[in-house]
Amino acid sequence: ETGSEDIDILPNGLAFISSGLKYPGLKSFAPEKPGEIFLMDLNEDNPRAVELRISRGFDLASFSPHGISTYID
Repeated sequence: ETGSEDIDILPNGLAFISSGLKYPGLKSFAPEKPGEIFLMDLNEDNPRAVELRISRGFDLASFSPHGISTYID
């Protein structure tokens, strides 16, 4: 709805998407809304971005993700 900032696609077709970047001088379409991380399974016929729940105790109010990357061990 407010656009994504970055995406990282794993070899298995799962995509992680960061959204909600707030940066001085950059227009924010939802300034009151915290940042989010979405998951999309690109193997599905009609892939949908699903918001991932972030653990309790995390400061969501100031969450403004800039980029995303994954590490596979």
